[in-house]
Amino acid sequence: MTADNKKSNHILEFIKKETILTIALLLAAVSMFIVPPSAAYADYIDWNTILLLFNLMAVVAGFQKLGVFSMIGSALLKKIHTSRQLARILIFLPFFFSMLITNDVALITFVPFALIVLRLSGKEQILLPVVVLQTLAANLGSMLMPMGNPQNLYLYTLSGLSLTDFIKLMLPLFLLAAVILFLAVFFIKNTPVEIVTTSSDKVKLAMPSLFSYGILLILCLLCVLKYFPPIWLTGIICLYLVIRDRGIFPKIDYSLLATFIGFFIFIGNISQIESFRAALQGIIASHEIPVAILSSQIISNVPAALLLSGFTNRYADLIIGANLGGLGTLIASMASLISYKQIAREYSDKRVKYLGLFTFANLIMLGILYGAVLFLPADFF
Repeated sequence: MTADNKKSNHILEFIKKETILTIALLLAAVSMFIVPPSAAYADYIDWNTILLLFNLMAVVAGFQKLGVFSMIGSALLKKIHTSRQLARILIFLPFFFSMLITNDVALITFVPFALIVLRLSGKEQILLPVVVLQTLAANLGSMLMPMGNPQNLYLYTLSGLSLTDFIKLMLPLFLLAAVILFLAVFFIKNTPVEIVTTSSDKVKLAMPSLFSYGILLILCLLCVLKYFPPIWLTGIICLYLVIRDRGIFPKIDYSLLATFIGFFIFIGNISQIESFRAALQGIIASHEIPVAILSSQIISNVPAALLLSGFTNRYADLIIGANLGGLGTLIASMASLISYKQIAREYSDKRVKYLGLFTFANLIMLGILYGAVLFLPADFF
C-alpha cells in the first residue's frame, strides 16, 4: 500500500469515527468564506459551556477509572431473584446515573456491564430488549439535569434558567418516562435468576482518589449552579490532574469540545446573513419543539440544539424538543450509537434485529412523550 493510500485510509477512518465533528468543521470552514475570520469569532463561542463540559468529563473519567459505577451496579445486583428484577436494575442504572455523568458515559459504563451480567446469569435471551431499554433510559434520564447531556448544559447556560426551573420544566416528562420504562419490563418473560457475580465485586476503591473526585464533583455542581466561573474550576481540575492523575487527560472527549466550537463558528457566521437568519427564524417561530425533534433525526440532537439556538429565544421549548429529539433514529442521539456498537461487536448476528427493536421502541416512546407535550396543560412545563 502506498503512502498516499495509507493517508487516504486514515482520513476515511477519521471521518467514519468522527462524522459529526467532520461536519461541524466543514460547515465552519465553508462559513468562513462568507464571513471572513476576525476577532469577533471569539464572541461566537460559549466558553462557559466548553469549560463546563471539560470539567465534567474529567471528573467522570476519574470515577470511571476507579470503577465506582460498576461497583455500585454489582452491589445492587446481589439482591435480585428474577429476570425482571435483573432487567429493571440494569435499565434504571443508566436512567439515574445519566443525570450526573451524561447519557453517553452511562451507556459506555452500563451496557458492557449488562452484557457481562446477562452472560454470567444465563439470561442472554433478554439481551436485546434490555440494551434497547438501557439506551432509552440513558437518553431519557439525562434530560432532567443540565449536566445530563451536552445540549442541556449548553441550553441551560444560554437560557439563564435556574437549576430549579430547569428541573421543573423536564420533571413531568422524566416521571412519565420512568413509569413507561418500568412497565416495559413486564414484556420480558419472568424467570428465576441465580446469584450474579462480576469481576467488579472484587474492586477495592482508592479512598484518597475517591474523596478527591467527590470534592471535584461537588465543585462541578456548584459551578453549574453558577456560584463561580467555570474557568476557576478548570484551573483547579487541571492542577489536580497534573499532580495526581495525568492519565485522565487522554480520556477526555476533545472531539466533542471541537464539535461545539465548529458549530459555534458556523452558527455565528450564518447569523450574520440577514436573509438566511430571517428565513430560518420564520420556519422555527412557535414550532421549536417539532423542528428540534425532526432536525435531530437527521443531524442528532446536540448539533440541532446548537443550530436552532441561534434563531430563537424560546429556550424552554428548545430544551424539550432537543431532549425528545434524542428519540427516534439511531443517530438522533449520538449516545445511542454506543449501544449499537457494543451489540455489533459482541453479537454481530443480532444487529438487524436490534435496530428493528430499537427503532420501534424509540418511536413508541417519542409518540407518547410528544403526545404528552401536546395534550397536557401548558402549566405542566
